[in-house]
Amino acid sequence: MPVDMAALAGDVRAESAVTRGLISGLDDAGWHTPTPAAGWDITDQVSHLAYFDEMTVTSAVDPEAFIAERIAAEAAGGIDPDTIAARFHDLSGARMLDWFDSARHELLSTFVTIDPAARLPWFGPAMSAASSLTARLMETWAHTQDIADALGVTREPTGRLRHVAHIGIGARAYSYAVRGQPLPPVPVRVELVPPSGGEPLAGEPSGSSEPAGGAAWTWGPADAPDRITGPALDFCLLVTQRRHRDDLALDIEGPAAAEWMTIAQAFAGAAGTGRPAGLFPRT
Repeated sequence: MPVDMAALAGDVRAESAVTRGLISGLDDAGWHTPTPAAGWDITDQVSHLAYFDEMTVTSAVDPEAFIAERIAAEAAGGIDPDTIAARFHDLSGARMLDWFDSARHELLSTFVTIDPAARLPWFGPAMSAASSLTARLMETWAHTQDIADALGVTREPTGRLRHVAHIGIGARAYSYAVRGQPLPPVPVRVELVPPSGGEPLAGEPSGSSEPAGGAAWTWGPADAPDRITGPALDFCLLVTQRRHRDDLALDIEGPAAAEWMTIAQAFAGAAGTGRPAGLFPRT
């Protein structure tokens, strides 16, 4: 069954509203609140989202232009998020909010009509349009986590976490490739406890074997000895590298599962360093 792009866009829109709710009332000093990402404040987190929204739209509507820009960036040493952040760091909060709103509007209006199976170029492997839009939801959730942490806010987890988990699981091979390591030929079973309460999932990700909400969200062979179980929120925090595995309530069994969770990253780009243990200890 093909992914419903309108429903998926609705989930991205709902996740975007959470982000906007945190940033829309900030004064200029608030926009420059440091976040857990080294050297980044809230302005940098938002410019990252807006910039890559625009690049995602370019990959869909003008893939040749996107590829040309990617080649130029690679020739100059690769896409450096810190360099991109520095380029927009001095924008005012009002201009940053306007940019986020306009870039996100263009993203959603573009992708709602795209064939979900269409292949689009990216900075990592090419992705389907459905995966590309899911990646924007994942990035939005992850960078908003940094904003929430900076502001001392706890977000209510929702069924949209299943999108984040799904793309994190799909990125297992990439987590190895970006480090120049081969993917072990060992399947890993993932069983996640969905959030209780909160907003439901509208757009259904393909690939998992249980419906969203209620029952556990599962991926991989049921009899696989290597397995990861625990709260969906904790798994998403780990694969987006927003928490250290020692600070999360995940049960990780088997060497393949343990190795993956040490290097897991749901996002494209260079290998991330994650967060140090103890920065956000379990409560």
